[in-house]
Amino acid sequence: MMLTKRLLPLAAGALLLAGCSLIPSYDRPAAPISSIWPLGRAEEPVAPVADIGWREFFTDPRLQKLIELSLSNNRDLRVAALNVEAARAQYQIQRADLFPSISASASGLNERVPARLSSSGKSVIEHQYSASVGFTSYELDLFGRIRSLTEQELELYFVEEETRTSTQITLVAEVADAYLTLMSDQELLRLTKETLDSQRKTYDLTKRSRDFGASTELELRQVETSVRTAEANLAQYDRQVSQDRNALVLLVGQPLPADLDADLAKGHGLDDASLLADLPAGLPSELLERRPDIRAAEHNLKAANANIGAARAAFFPTVTLTASGGTSDTSLSRLFQGPTRAWTFNPSISVPIFEAGKLEADLDYAKVQKNIQVAQYEKAIQTAFREVSDSLVALQTYEDQVRADAALVEASEVRYKLADLRFRNGVDGYLNTLDAQRSLYSAQQSLISIRLSRLSNLVTLYKTLGGGWSEHTATAQVELKTP
Repeated sequence: MMLTKRLLPLAAGALLLAGCSLIPSYDRPAAPISSIWPLGRAEEPVAPVADIGWREFFTDPRLQKLIELSLSNNRDLRVAALNVEAARAQYQIQRADLFPSISASASGLNERVPARLSSSGKSVIEHQYSASVGFTSYELDLFGRIRSLTEQELELYFVEEETRTSTQITLVAEVADAYLTLMSDQELLRLTKETLDSQRKTYDLTKRSRDFGASTELELRQVETSVRTAEANLAQYDRQVSQDRNALVLLVGQPLPADLDADLAKGHGLDDASLLADLPAGLPSELLERRPDIRAAEHNLKAANANIGAARAAFFPTVTLTASGGTSDTSLSRLFQGPTRAWTFNPSISVPIFEAGKLEADLDYAKVQKNIQVAQYEKAIQTAFREVSDSLVALQTYEDQVRADAALVEASEVRYKLADLRFRNGVDGYLNTLDAQRSLYSAQQSLISIRLSRLSNLVTLYKTLGGGWSEHTATAQVELKTP
């Protein structure tokens, strides 16, 4: 205990000597983006979109369950969380170098000395026992080299934290996209089945009409062409529905629960419920604070900045200390009795004199790496701005396109009914009816696809604004309109 008390002031004094830091002062680079969104959308939301919980944005219960399962079982998210733990361990390893590594040791030596080597001229057996506490080669961080490296590892740990958050946001969006795609393909499958049933009935009717001479072989083959096309589409959509389900299973990370799987197999369409809440755009400056990929890029920049401090410190002397205190005696029984105390103190200093330009090159390299990270940070901001801008631009155009396609479907339905009525009354041949049916089927397919694109764009907007990292809205209640 006495030895430990003597060593502690020595260690504390060594820590106090570690004073200065050569890390350059950090200034966040200016954001190379506009202060407003395209189309003048720069309204201030009730709360930042990134703080809107995914349960408040994705209002469909089935989708909520799928997201909940994926956050517990998805392997990519699990790897990202393990990378955070690994980065934390690396930081702790580097941080430990700031303190002396104190250890205790004990040893014993027993040897026989021959007579010719003994000072007494007789062979003797010698004993020596020792016990000590101390530290070896502890570097005094006088110029902040170790603290710079520790700061670098801390920033890299923050990078992994932000990467894990980014992985979660991406996963939530991917699950939502996969779910919407499944519902869209189920709706296309249902539409194709209905169209195929109608065309098969028409084919049978036309075949009987041809047998009685009321229709031509050309009309029959034209109807058959539509039937075969619908059969091919049916096989295609049936395959896509199965693949969509497989994609969901992979994202969820486990087989779907039986009740949820059975519910999804019912073929819910995109019109079954309000699936998503609407989003305010917010301000471009929010991206810097809310996007985890931008925050990760800034932490990488800070890590490179800290590494410059370590490269600068390498130009200065390195002071290391080795010290120990303990007891030593020729008898084990007297090891902790009487005047047996022993100690060592061994300071050393290393001064770089000639390195053939290595230190200068290391510093230049560290500065270049920082400049690279500056460019990467600015590129991350520009990419985020472009992603949000694209989603905002698409938001209004998709709404316009959905309305136009819905009107086209309505007009095509009227045209088909009129053409079918004229055919059944013998006014026109079946060619006009067949063409109207094909146009209606194509318009219905297009409407389903564009509605899927609109919903997927809303998911993308939510993701690009940093939403999806929290389950529930982080602030007070936020009112969201459903589209």
